[in-house]
Amino acid sequence: MTVIGIVLLAGLVVAIPALRHAAVAAVHGETSEVRHQIKSLGVAGPLIIVGLGVIHSVVPYPAEIVNAAAGFAYGFFGGLGIVAVGWMLSALICYWFGTGVARPLLDRWFGARRFEHFEGMVERGGVTLLIALRLLPIVPFSLISAAAGAARVPFGRYCWTTAVGFLPITALAVYLGTRLEGIRFTDPAVIGAVVGVFVLLFGAQLIIKRSGATDDEVSESGVTSSPGASEEAP
Repeated sequence: MTVIGIVLLAGLVVAIPALRHAAVAAVHGETSEVRHQIKSLGVAGPLIIVGLGVIHSVVPYPAEIVNAAAGFAYGFFGGLGIVAVGWMLSALICYWFGTGVARPLLDRWFGARRFEHFEGMVERGGVTLLIALRLLPIVPFSLISAAAGAARVPFGRYCWTTAVGFLPITALAVYLGTRLEGIRFTDPAVIGAVVGVFVLLFGAQLIIKRSGATDDEVSESGVTSSPGASEEAP
């Protein structure tokens, strides 16, 4: 599925002239031209980013690409606002899948054992676990959203825990996108952002260990003890 998502992103770049020109400019290191081409899309630019968030609910791809691109083109607050809309829509679609789609289809989509473990974790872990799972990039965004729907997490609680959980890691990716032009890994701001990612990952691991989920359940569900980026986290 991730390969399909990457192919979809590549196809979108090829199909839209402004994005195609931006890609060529990026290859040549012309960062100002990249930003100009993306902004030349007008209102279509933000709509494409939101649409990519919606597509992510069924076709996973490296979400960090979209988050960083939004930050680079529209700045921190503009970019964060745009991707936040896209990821919330994606989360709502997956939640609806969990509440309304036949269970055999969900088991086939995510894997029966894997989905059952996440559903059980969500049922027992409560609010803190919902937030912690969003902080871990290694946990598939769509999987935990569908599991929350299947576990009948109250809609209001689901919405605010989703926002609180995904915004920190998303904000860091967007911020790094704003620094892409002339980025230096010795830049204190970049170092701080990277350290922030690891702090969030470490904090999420602690929350999970103190929740109702056991270490075995977390491990079997695909969450490892080593922090790392995932193609499915926003």
